[in-house]
Amino acid sequence: MKKLLFVCSFVVISGVIASGALAAEPAAKHAGEAKFKEQCAVCHPDGGNIINPKKTLLKKDRAANNIKTEADIIKTMRNPGPGMNKFDEKTISDKDARAIANYILKTF
Repeated sequence: MKKLLFVCSFVVISGVIASGALAAEPAAKHAGEAKFKEQCAVCHPDGGNIINPKKTLLKKDRAANNIKTEADIIKTMRNPGPGMNKFDEKTISDKDARAIANYILKTF
């Protein structure tokens, strides 16, 4: 009986932990998406680029411009090239910058 109770408790606890972990991922994506729409979508609608069409957020264009990781995206946000607004830590927090970068990597 004790073994059955232990196994049942383990299954319930595992399910709670797993559902919490799964719920956290969509919440993080949603936060990144919301911040992207707030700060970036004006110039990068649907991952495009209204200023420089060769520098979209699509994976192939990011790779061609040597932007492949979260750190690369954040570096570009913090110190962009010509035509892009600079987003310092006061404008976009490090946490929000990471959320935006992850959203870009997963979406485009």
